[in-house]
Amino acid sequence: MRKVIKPLILFVIGGFLYVMIELLYRGRSHWTMFLLGGLCFLYAGYQNEHTDWDYLLILQSIKVAIVITLLEFLCGLIVNIWLGWNVWDYSNMPFNIIGQICLPFTVAWYILSLLAIVLDDHLRYWIFGEEKPRYKWR
Repeated sequence: MRKVIKPLILFVIGGFLYVMIELLYRGRSHWTMFLLGGLCFLYAGYQNEHTDWDYLLILQSIKVAIVITLLEFLCGLIVNIWLGWNVWDYSNMPFNIIGQICLPFTVAWYILSLLAIVLDDHLRYWIFGEEKPRYKWR
């Protein structure tokens, strides 16, 4: 049961936090962003679950930012292009790909992934009694 509850709790926290960030940043969000945010938070959190604590945090964040960008692209293809819901449009942003992803937001995902990795590790420590987080910076 714990194998289901823990990821579900972390998914909900991540989804909620992402929607809150969107509401603060652009004044609106969409229910699909809760799902995408939760999924991305889970992926970010699993970085230290399946790697050694000595894996550089900067490299973890780069990996997560790339995966988030790919997930955002797939989600954009579904919700914006296929379903036509127009949840976001990066067409006016530099280095965008069909308006679904862009370089400035990949940089933002890097920063948010760094925070998500650390937050997930601390939530696992505080709520679930897992190992105390420690990081390798260089």
